[in-house]
Amino acid sequence: MIPFDEARVFVLDRCPPPVSERVALRGVRGLVAAEAVTTAESVPPFANTAMDGFAVRAADTVGAPVDLAVIGTLAAGMVADRDVGPGEAMRIMTGAPMPDGADAVVMVERTTVSVDGNRVAVEVEVPVGNHVRGVGEDLRPGQEVFAAGTVLGPAHIGVLASIGCRTVTVYQRLRVGVLSTGDELVEGTPAPGQIRDSNRDALLALVEELGVTGIDLGLVPDDEEAIEAAVREGVASCDAVLTSGGVSMGDFDYVKTVLDRIGDMRWMQVAIKPAKPLAFGLVDGVPVFGLPGNPVSSMVSFELFARPALRSMLGHGRIDRPRVMAVADGPLERRADGKVHFVRVVVDYLDGAYTVASAGGQGSHQLSAMAGADGLAVLPDGVGIPDGGDVEVILLR
Repeated sequence: MIPFDEARVFVLDRCPPPVSERVALRGVRGLVAAEAVTTAESVPPFANTAMDGFAVRAADTVGAPVDLAVIGTLAAGMVADRDVGPGEAMRIMTGAPMPDGADAVVMVERTTVSVDGNRVAVEVEVPVGNHVRGVGEDLRPGQEVFAAGTVLGPAHIGVLASIGCRTVTVYQRLRVGVLSTGDELVEGTPAPGQIRDSNRDALLALVEELGVTGIDLGLVPDDEEAIEAAVREGVASCDAVLTSGGVSMGDFDYVKTVLDRIGDMRWMQVAIKPAKPLAFGLVDGVPVFGLPGNPVSSMVSFELFARPALRSMLGHGRIDRPRVMAVADGPLERRADGKVHFVRVVVDYLDGAYTVASAGGQGSHQLSAMAGADGLAVLPDGVGIPDGGDVEVILLR
């Protein structure tokens, strides 16, 4: 067996670097900015009001209450056709540009308009700039809006739209193919000795959770020709390929035979549980991950190896899930076997501290416990963690 860290370094060192491209703004959500974005414009581009109310000269409100003449109404999208002079006020709606002469806004709730609408009583004294959004208050020309490496979310996209940036240089969204192998797997009703394929759907969901486009390469029987055809289809159309099943030492593990023939692969027995068997290498320059067939092993192997590798290919600076220290609520037992165990746990956070408890059955076939888990407790080789002991946890959500 090889240490976990050695296997991880082997995988990460052989994944290609991220590729940048120019993408339309509405297609960049979840992608990483490949270069810094600067603005040539001010945001807001003109002084405008943050409130419905009256644009006034602040000096005219001294000694309030005061009575001012109403000289017009200004809605958002309009420009005033005259200045606000001494003793005057202009009705103004949120977002409308400040009229020349006015330097403050009195919110409508602090005013009373005469019956004929020609006069307004201002109840409060206001300072210069009251409820006024200044030019460039958010962004100024030449300012860096977002640094390279920023993961672009909805608010980032809104900012980019506000400065007229309709395309962005980002790291390419990956296409990741997923296939399952095994004569025992079916999609419909199982016959005796068969089970439904769960790995493909789970792995596709995991890659899509990354903001990656998942490509279903199908369910392939234990047949060398069919497996080779599926893998070749995947590497021809995808940036990475995930297979599940057929990476152990059995006589019918044809995935190993095929990948050895068409790729530059390394077959590893990693000193971890679950997910000890792992294959990784390049086929026609495309990373191929051979994950175990047991459902929990497949998902844990994805979390430990494929997920960080794909995030590195997406250009993320932080490729790992967060790790925290927690207190065991109940013993997390194991036996010494030379491996690091990743135990599925339920995570709670209370009074500034994390606690964890077993999510249930820890067998590599017990997928329901994986579904209930919030984290993976990292148990070094030994006898486990006693009740109340400290344990490192990888947070899954």
